[in-house]
Formats: sequence, C-alpha cells, structure tokens
Amino acid sequence: MLLHIRHATTYRYGAPVAFGPHRLMLRPRDSFDLRVVDTALSISPQASLRWMHDAYGNPVAIANFAREADTLEIVSMLTLQRFGPALPRAEIQPEAVLTGVVYSESERAVLQPFLTLAAADPDGRLDRWLEDFRARIGQGSGHLLRDLAHAIHDGLGYALRYDEGTQHPLDTLDLGSGSCRDYAWLFIELARRMGFAARFVTGYIHDRPEQGGGLVSAVGLTHAWAEVFIPGDGWVEFDPTNDLVADRQLLRVAVARVPEDASPVTGSFTGPAGSFLGLSVGVTIEPADTP
Repeated sequence: MLLHIRHATTYRYGAPVAFGPHRLMLRPRDSFDLRVVDTALSISPQASLRWMHDAYGNPVAIANFAREADTLEIVSMLTLQRFGPALPRAEIQPEAVLTGVVYSESERAVLQPFLTLAAADPDGRLDRWLEDFRARIGQGSGHLLRDLAHAIHDGLGYALRYDEGTQHPLDTLDLGSGSCRDYAWLFIELARRMGFAARFVTGYIHDRPEQGGGLVSAVGLTHAWAEVFIPGDGWVEFDPTNDLVADRQLLRVAVARVPEDASPVTGSFTGPAGSFLGLSVGVTIEPADTP
C-alpha cells in the first residue's frame, strides 16, 4: 500500500514576530512495516535545517529562522509504503491468553523507561480502576491488552480538542471523554501499572474501506496511539480510540515515553503581547497506487 501524505501546520500572528528554533518530528523511521519512499519539507519563512536522531531514535529536524514574519507555514510531504502490521502474527488469537508479562533481564534493562510511571496518582484511583476492569471482563477475549483498549474505547466519549497538551489520565476518566492522545495516554499509564512496557506514538490514520467500518477519530488530522512491548511479538500497536490492534491503517511517525516528547511541531516566538492569532493543521492522505 503506497500513500501520499501532506501535513500542513500554519501559525498566524497579528504582527511580524521572531521565531526561535522549531523542532520538527514529521519524518518516520524506516522499518520492516513502513518504508519512506520520498519526503519533502517546505517552510515559510525560509529556515535552515539541521537533522538529528533524538534519544528514541526518531528523525528530528531543527529549523532556525533568519527573519520575522506574521505567518509560519510548515508543510511536510511524504510518500510511504505500508506493509503488514507490526504484529508478526496476523492477529492476536482470543485463545492466546495473556494475563500479564514477564520480561527477561536484558529486555527489562532496555525497557525500564517505558515501564516507569509518568502520571501521578497519589490516591491510587488508576489502580482501583484496573481492579474494577479485571473484575468486569472476567475471561474477556483472553488477551488483557486487547480488552483494556476495548474498555477505554467503549467507556469514553471522543472529543476533538485543538488545544495543545494531553490530559492527565485521571482528568480523562473524570470527564469521560478525550482526544486520541488522551485515550492513548490513559491506556499507556494503565498498561504500565499492569507491568507492561508501553510508549506513546504519533502519526496518522487513513480511512478504512467501507467493509472495515468507520473511524472514531477524525481523518485529516494527526493521530496518537500506544505501543506495548510483548515478548516474542515486539512492539505491538494498540489504538483505544478506534479499538484497533496492529492495524495497517496506523502510520507511525514518532515514539516517546511521554506525549510531549513526540509532538510533531514545537517551537517559540518573540513578539508583541497577544500577537498569536491561531494555529491550523491539515492532513490529506491519498493512495498512490491503484488496487
């Protein structure tokens, strides 16, 4: 499956402002399941780029600007080839019971940052939610993580949020709603409390065929989900927003321990108070080949 992706981020200001360095995480890393065929990055006003790999191995471009402007537009163009899902097996069979995980000593040494809790829960409310969850599902599908994603999907209402940042998992539970990044972050912190190594993933999701059913999250925006390391299977994708597991509709760009480390675009500006007018993001994904 060959896909063309256009991701445009536009910032508007009431007067010309000076831009600090901007950190761009818009290019995926090639792997067995996702190949970058072509890429282009257009930035206005013009910027000089310096490429690097961050601590997670994500490709990152640092953009530095020489002049002021009242509009900043960053357009990423990608051609990607998506192969089979990240899960080596075609699907997680219901009879393959997974009620916990045991990592080897060497795995645990590498996975420790993704096992460490990052969201405070001084009253143990997330642990109590997990106790109730285990009592509710009984045997469930036979796969604890699939059941966890399904419970979050069914228990929350999807809310499209344009403001920056990710809700605390407790806020998401209290509100009973959240965006895709809020769903993912809640899933990650619950999975970690069950002993799984989990990480935050940003990228895109493209529309499913009619026979595959609809999507909860909006097509035409960036998307977020989780990956969990399962011995023998590696990093497996779980999207509680759309109740998907290792689905080829998910197009990974960046991974991180916490959501703020995987933001597609981050940066700063200096200008008059109140000069920031707004931000718009548009994503289009089109097939590059015919069936």
